[in-house]
Amino acid sequence: MTVLITGVAGFIGFHMARKLCRQGVHVVGIDNLNDYYSVDLKRARLAQLEHLPGFHFQQIDIIDQGALRGLFSAYGFSEVIHLAAQAGVRYSIDHPSVYADANLVGFLNVLEACRAYPVKHLVYASSSSVYGANTKMPFAVEDAVDQPVSLYAATKRANELMAYSYSHLYRIPATGLRFFTVYGPWGRPDMALFKFTQAILNGEPIDIYNGGEMARDFTYVDDITESMSRLLPRPPPLVDGIASCQLFNIGRGAPVKLLDFIHCLESALGIQAKRNYLPLQPGDVLQTWADVSGLEKWIDFSPQAGVEQGVAEFVRWYRDFYPGKQGQPARQAQPARQSKQATRWA
Repeated sequence: MTVLITGVAGFIGFHMARKLCRQGVHVVGIDNLNDYYSVDLKRARLAQLEHLPGFHFQQIDIIDQGALRGLFSAYGFSEVIHLAAQAGVRYSIDHPSVYADANLVGFLNVLEACRAYPVKHLVYASSSSVYGANTKMPFAVEDAVDQPVSLYAATKRANELMAYSYSHLYRIPATGLRFFTVYGPWGRPDMALFKFTQAILNGEPIDIYNGGEMARDFTYVDDITESMSRLLPRPPPLVDGIASCQLFNIGRGAPVKLLDFIHCLESALGIQAKRNYLPLQPGDVLQTWADVSGLEKWIDFSPQAGVEQGVAEFVRWYRDFYPGKQGQPARQAQPARQSKQATRWA
C-alpha cells in the first residue's frame, strides 16, 4: 500500500502523513513549498516527517503535469489524498489567477494522473466554503451549493463537479471532504487561532469582524485525520458497474460563537485580549454548521474534540514552537505575506 499525499507540507497534509506512517503505511508526499505563508514552518513540518519509516518527500508542483505523471508511473499509488490547493477567501479576491492554476488546473492534473494510472480511491479536500450564502442550518451535502461568495469557494465546488465527471467517465472512486474550520497544533498562520494567539502574546489587539456576531463549526485536526484514515480504505461502491463519487462534511457538528472561542483562547493563554471590532469582511459568512450524519453512518465516527481541549493543545504547541519573548517567533521569520491577508475562518 503506497499512498500519495499532495500538499504534505501543509497543515492537514502533515498530520495525515504522520498518522499513516505511524500505522505502517508507505507515504509519498509532494508539495511545492510556496510562500503563501512561512516556508520555514512548512519545512519544520517536513522535518518531523523525515525520520518516520515509510515516508518519502519530493518537491513537486501539481501544476507540473509531466512531473506528476512521472511520479504516478514510478510508484503505482494505491490511494491518493489530494490536499494541495491555494487556500484563503480574501486572498482569492486579490489573486484570482493563483486559484485557477492551483485549484483548477492542478486538480485536473491529479485527475488525469489517476485516469492514466488507476487508483483504488481518490480522497480530495473540498471546503465548507462551498455552502456560501446558504442560510439553512445545519449544512447538509444534499443542499444546493450554487451561491459561492468567494472565488476560493467556487474553485472548491468546481473540484467536486470535476471529480464527479471523472468518476463517472473513467471509474475513479472518489470521495470529497468538506472541511469545517480545521485548527490545532502546526496550524496555518493565516487562520484566526494562530493570528489571535500571536497578537495576544505580543500585547496587540485582535481584529474581530461583524462585532463578533459570527459562529464556526470548529474541527480539531486529529478528528480530521481519524476520519480520513477510516475513509481511505472505504471507497464509494460501484453503481451499475460505474465507480461512484461521494461527498461528506467533516465538522464537529456544533457551531461555536466567535466570542466564546476567543474566551477559550484567553483562558488557555491566561491573558485577556485587546479587541478591535471591524465590519464583516468580503467573502465571509456569518455561520457554519456541519451535518455529519452521512460521515458517521459511513465510518462509524464523527469528530469529538471540543474547542476548550483543542485550543489548549494549540497554545501548548505554539508556546513550544515559538518560545521567544512575548510570543515572537524564535525559530523563524514572521509568516510570509501575513499583513496582506484577512483572517481565515472557513
